[in-house]
Amino acid sequence: MQSIPSSNLPINLSMTDWQNQLKNSITSPEKLSQILHCKQAEVAAVSSRYPLRISPYYLEVIKQAGKPLFRQAVPDIRELDDPQGMVDPLAEETLSPVPNLVHKYPDRALFLVSSQCAMYCRFCTRKRKVGKASMQITQKTLAAGLEYLRSTPQIREVLISGGDPLLLSDQEIEEILQQLQKIEHIKVIRIGTRTPCTLPMRITPDLVNMLKKYHPLYINTHFNHPAEITQEAAQACTLLADAGIPLGCQTVLLKGVNDSLPVIKELLYRLLEIRVRPYYLMQADLTEGTAHFRTDIKTGLTIMRGLIGSVSGMAAPTYILDAPEGRGKIPLTPDYILSHQEDKLEFTNYEGIPCTYPLP
Repeated sequence: MQSIPSSNLPINLSMTDWQNQLKNSITSPEKLSQILHCKQAEVAAVSSRYPLRISPYYLEVIKQAGKPLFRQAVPDIRELDDPQGMVDPLAEETLSPVPNLVHKYPDRALFLVSSQCAMYCRFCTRKRKVGKASMQITQKTLAAGLEYLRSTPQIREVLISGGDPLLLSDQEIEEILQQLQKIEHIKVIRIGTRTPCTLPMRITPDLVNMLKKYHPLYINTHFNHPAEITQEAAQACTLLADAGIPLGCQTVLLKGVNDSLPVIKELLYRLLEIRVRPYYLMQADLTEGTAHFRTDIKTGLTIMRGLIGSVSGMAAPTYILDAPEGRGKIPLTPDYILSHQEDKLEFTNYEGIPCTYPLP
């Protein structure tokens, strides 16, 4: 088994604390330009509209990995020129019966409990509000969300997201989990978080010991490139997996980051090594300010054709497109069917060899 590289972080014990990491994050265009030699004026122009934050940990990983991670984290002037982009591509605001709760699918709800992230990804689908003063999450909005969940018995599963919910304190997270667990018709809780990738020191033994009290609890995290799977990230995922928390990964297909079969395949292999199940490979949303990340659908289908049959089913994610206007996630698969007749199905296998299956 291939070993997982260390991020080789500078030895600074105080910076292993996640709150110190946040306190010392890069939020200034001037400081970022000094460290990564990007154009200060352009970074300033973009960050005045879409916020900037890079944790010291992720900054060190960028220095080692270069362009694929740089593109994800550093403001790009092209974010201000996206004529096809939509402010709210998934119509989340339209589907919010109360602030910061999205009820799109009958049996599931998305509960936004944090407005902050350890790093503001440049491709974020909620660029319109995450990290901004306009995204107000208060005790009042949390209470309204919980009341809606209590009064809507068809909801059996809740996804806690944000921002990143794990940027809340352990106590704040537990209070939310306690309230959700008290709702009889809610059977499953999921947490969506990028902290195992961008701020792995947030995954502490205390946090994990608290989380495991609320099973069935699932965590979907978010790695986009093999270089993000460092020893620190692996340790964070190990702590969660050892607590019996199933881990999935939602990877976004991003131009110039991971839009090739070798990169995606290596990412999937490494995810399984750290006990994270590849879940989705997501076509980038039509979010305003992200045009330079969007790939052609053919790119994703070509990658999936290269994966299916050449990696185990456990390693192969579902390639999906989240339809505009809140129409939901649509699976996209390579076309293997040649003809569907009354008595037989003709198709090709993953190697392109023609096959026939007789129909009753």
